[in-house]
Amino acid sequence: MIRRIVEIDEEKCIGCGLCATACHESAIQMVEGKARLIKDDYCDGLGDCLPACPAEAIRIVEREAADYDEAAVRARQRELRLLKMGEEPQPSAEMADKKAGNSSESFLRNWPVQLRLAPEKAEIFEGANLLIASDCTAYAYASFHEDFIKDHVVLVGCPKLDPLDYSGKLAVILGANDIRSLQVVRMEVPCCGGMEYAARKALEESGKAIPLKVAIVSADGTIL
Repeated sequence: MIRRIVEIDEEKCIGCGLCATACHESAIQMVEGKARLIKDDYCDGLGDCLPACPAEAIRIVEREAADYDEAAVRARQRELRLLKMGEEPQPSAEMADKKAGNSSESFLRNWPVQLRLAPEKAEIFEGANLLIASDCTAYAYASFHEDFIKDHVVLVGCPKLDPLDYSGKLAVILGANDIRSLQVVRMEVPCCGGMEYAARKALEESGKAIPLKVAIVSADGTIL
């Protein structure tokens, strides 16, 4: 079909990468120091990348191109998020099932999940990858189970509403159990910073060298 789509002049491109950052669909990628449209169906043709280019190397043209595929864009962005977190993207067949809405599996492996109710020492913690999540993240981020709960023991809480300092209990849990890794998932709102702070403080108080990763979820359900 003939439609509007991005065209990049690689000779004018100065390799700054600003267009790749501005592209909400992750359709533009830096390849050998130059911006490149990875796939036609990733580009919606709206041109959010144009104002970001200081070299005026991008324009919108009308040409024969595959239709914009929103499902393919979501799948690609999910793969990029997993790679950013140091995890391997799932096999393409499984990804296809998820895009088609065929996956509703729960990966929860422990109970209770509320941090206030969790035991300080338990068999489930031994050798575990521990996920510390703010309550709202599970509602805001659609693939919460697949991307975060899977292969993790999860504890949740709200640093604004719960009447306690999580760092003390977390420090005991980290100190009393053989925790392999710690993943914090929080919202972008300032009050959620309390969850990240508690985890970092607890890790310091525990005296253990446990790998820590932090993921921040925006209000529109994307990973920042």
